[in-house]
Amino acid sequence: MDRDLLAARELAADVAVRAGRLQLERRDTLRVGAPKAHANDVVSDVDIDSEKLIVDAIRAVWPDDAVQAEEGHGRDGVSGWKWVVDPLDGTRNYISRTGPWSVCVALYQGDEARMAVVHEPVAGETFSAVHGGGALLNGETIEVIPAPGGGSLAEALIGVSFQPNPRTKDRAGRLIRHVLPLAGDIRRLPAALNLVYQACGRLDGGVALDTNLWDIAAGALIAREAGVVLGGREADFTTELTIGAGPALWAELSEKVRAAT
Repeated sequence: MDRDLLAARELAADVAVRAGRLQLERRDTLRVGAPKAHANDVVSDVDIDSEKLIVDAIRAVWPDDAVQAEEGHGRDGVSGWKWVVDPLDGTRNYISRTGPWSVCVALYQGDEARMAVVHEPVAGETFSAVHGGGALLNGETIEVIPAPGGGSLAEALIGVSFQPNPRTKDRAGRLIRHVLPLAGDIRRLPAALNLVYQACGRLDGGVALDTNLWDIAAGALIAREAGVVLGGREADFTTELTIGAGPALWAELSEKVRAAT
C-alpha cells in the first residue's frame, strides 16, 4: 500500500508540536507515577496524556496502522505500516528541569523507517526526514558538516545516551572511562536528541546504549538522511548499541566504542 509520506510528516510534526506545547503548559502541575522497570525509569501523567494525543491523531487518519508506543497506547494493525512513538524522550530531564527532552514519532513500512519527526519543545525545533528525501530542521535542509574537530576524536564532541538501570550504567561507565580520555569532550543527552544533534553538526558523533526502539527510531532516520554514518556491534545499529558519526570520524569512534562496550 502506498503512503503519502509528506502528509504523514506534516501530521507527525503537527501532533509533536501540540504534545510539546502540552508538556510546557503542564510542567508546573505534572504528577509523577510509580517507577516502571527500575527506580530511575519514571513516568508522569504528562507522558501518558502526550502519547494519547499523538496516537489518537494517528488513528483518526490511519486506523489500520499499527502503533508501538512507550506508555501503553500501542495496537496491532493490518496495513503493513507501524508508527513508533516516544511522547517524551528524556522524562527525567523534563521532571527535574535539568536538561532537554523531545517528542519522537517515526513511521515504518515493515522493518524500514520511512518518515520521522523529533520535536524539541523548549527551543521550538522540529527535526524531520522522509526516507530518501534528506533531513530538515524547521523546514530547512540540514546535513553533516565538518564541525570543529569533526575528523579527529581528540577534538570531537561526543553525545552519550544510556538507560539508567544498574547494568547499563556499568556499561556506560566502562564506555566513558575508555572513550572520554581520547575525545575532546562528551555530553549526556536523551537518545533522540543525541542523533539529531549529530545530523545538524552540533555533535561530531554519539553512542547510545540499551535503548528501546521508540528512543532511537525517529532520530536514526533523521541522522542517516543528513549523512551520519550509523552502526552498532555489527554493520547496523541496534537498540543494544548505536554508534553515529560523520564519515571522517566514523572509523576511529566506532573502533574505540566497540572495544569499550
